[in-house]
Formats: sequence, C-alpha cells, structure tokens
Amino acid sequence: MSESSNHKPSTSELKFDTKLLHFGDEIDKTTGASSVPIYQASTFHHFDIFNPPQHDYSRSGNPTRQALEDYIALLEGGVRGFAYSSGMSAISSVFMMFSAGDHIIVTEDVYGGTYRLLTTILSRMQIETTFVDMTDIEQVKAAIKPNTKAVYMETPSNPTLKITDIAAVTSWSKEHNLITILDNTFMTPYYQRPIELGVDIVVHSATKFLGGHSDVLAGLAVARTDELGRQLKQLQNGLGTVLGAQESWLLMRGMKTLGARMAHSEQSTAKLAAWLKGRQDITAVYYPGLEDHPGREAHERQSTGYGAVVSFDVGSGDRAKAVLNQVKLPIVAVSLGAVESILSYPTMMSHAAMPAEVRHERGITDGLLRFSVGLEDIDDLIADLEQALHATL
Repeated sequence: MSESSNHKPSTSELKFDTKLLHFGDEIDKTTGASSVPIYQASTFHHFDIFNPPQHDYSRSGNPTRQALEDYIALLEGGVRGFAYSSGMSAISSVFMMFSAGDHIIVTEDVYGGTYRLLTTILSRMQIETTFVDMTDIEQVKAAIKPNTKAVYMETPSNPTLKITDIAAVTSWSKEHNLITILDNTFMTPYYQRPIELGVDIVVHSATKFLGGHSDVLAGLAVARTDELGRQLKQLQNGLGTVLGAQESWLLMRGMKTLGARMAHSEQSTAKLAAWLKGRQDITAVYYPGLEDHPGREAHERQSTGYGAVVSFDVGSGDRAKAVLNQVKLPIVAVSLGAVESILSYPTMMSHAAMPAEVRHERGITDGLLRFSVGLEDIDDLIADLEQALHATL
C-alpha cells in the first residue's frame, strides 16, 4: 500500500461536520473506548517525584476536561481552550484579565448576566464600562478613552439580535492595541468563527447550543494567541472556576451532534420568523435571516447561517405573559439552544437585572418574547403558537 493511501488527514484539514466527530480525542488511546473516559479524580499519583505527571490536581488540569478544551479550540480555530463551571464563569474569568482603572467598550444590548457583572461587581473594582450601539462602528470609535483596554462584542446580540461588524471592530481595535472579546453563544463555531476575523478571545455559554440538551451547565473560552492562553490559564487555575469531569463529558457528547441540530433548528426558525412577520398582531420580529433585518448584510459576511433564535414583540407585557401561560409545546424557561424549544421572557428572565429604562432604551420591550427553536416539527410549533396568540387577542 502506498504511503499516501495510509495518510490520515489531520484534524485541521477536516471539514467542520467531520471535526465534530473526529477531534483528536474521540477514541481513548489506551483502551480504544469510543468516547473520552470520565476521569473522576481530584488528584493524580506522582510515580516519580522528579518527573511529575501531566495532571497533578483536577483544578489545574483533568484529562476529561483537557479533551473538551482541545475540542473547542479546534472548532473555533484558536490555540487554547478553557472550560468553566458556567457561561458567566467563563465571562467573569476573562474579565479578570483587567485591572482597576481599566475601561472596556461593550455592546449595549448585552446579555443581562454580563450587564449585571459589569455594573454591580466589576464597577466596585473600578473597572469602567461604556455601553454602545455596536451596529454603528463610529459609536465604538467615539467611546475610546486613554484607559480603554478591550472591546466586548455580542453578535447577534441577546435578545434583539443586532449585528456587529466583527472585522471592522477588530481591525480598529488592533490599531489601538485593544483586546477583542466576543460572545459566540448564539451562532456557535458551526456558523461563526470570530477568531478567523481577528477576535482575540471567544466565549460561550456552552449550556446553550453546544451542550444542546438542557442537562449541563458550562462555559468555554478560546484564546487566539499563546500569550492570551497563558493569561487565561493562570486565571482559570487561580480562580478555580473549572468544569467538572462529568460535565465535560456530557458537553462533548452534546457537541458531537451540533451540526445536525443547528441545521435542523435554523431551517425551522426561518419558517417561524417568516410566519411571525406576516402576522398583523406582532409589532416587531428580530431574526438575521429576514430580508429587512438591518444587520443582515454584515451578518452574512461573517456567518454561514442565521441561527435558531427569533425574538418578537406581541405588543404589551400583559399579552406576553398571557402567551407564555397559553403555549403547550415550548418549555417556558430561562436559557436557549436545546433540543426542545424554549420560550423566554427577557423582561423577567435573562434581562431582569437590567433596569426597565435601560431595557427599553435597548429595544427590550415588555412585550418582547424570545423563541429558541428546537427539534420539534415546525408546523406543530407554529400551530401551538398560533393558538396562544389567538387566545390572547
């Protein structure tokens, strides 16, 4: 047999859907087991005190977590990945790179948990934040100060799905030596790989689409450079904000089906968004795949799909609450990105930490609902939502 016929492509050469299943650690090298073993151990024996093992204590490193961290680094195209106990743990740890007196420019309609962290915790540490409408690059540029150290993006934003031009922001940021950070939870690396567009650090609430089954709480971060990787590793180890072995294994299991789940859900979401757009009793629909979405052109330059989240305004807070109590199929809950559809009410859930006047300024109205489309038949989901909307007219 020729040498070329024996060649097994490296993981970096594979197409994305193949990487999801063949990421380097998919087969245990010792036993041939078809999934990464769960190393449920807190500490590791030193067989030779002069030659310590790769892993010595699970806060500092665990083989199961390491497999996951290498997995997400491969998918995002970064040099090093990190797994945390939640999405907010990942975000908080990344923000610990900054010090008192530093200033960060942040997407104005950022996730409510991130807003709460910045305005009630990091503010006490004298880390300053300016929230701007990142759909306008000129507003980003105008927000810079002598002490600005970073730009934090979320695109599409949560829950109004506004689009930031990633390449434009990263290009400008590099001119000013600013670190760029992007929350890629909504798109996942299946549809959007920010590091390829110059972003320095990508973060995820892996609880959502990456996990995909509403059964694991996790966060991930990926560094573009070795130096940023070293900084994040020091923070992860120092803060102890790590993901356990069992959760790491669950997350890897969920990630293997990411491509199939995202493709199915996106197709359904496009149909739901178009149906909502045609209704007279819906005052606004937010979805990047709609022809009239203001950020569609920018989104299509940087993403290969539109995602599986659509937000829509039913006209009032009272009607929104009535719809939530009337639907039968989607679970009414915090979170998104699962195999089952999830209908959320940002005003009382994801963005409850935001003062009402701040929410309204950012377009998060009392009548806004956020629909994360799962794997149910879309016709059943539409029929269920139709009866709920009709009952609340």
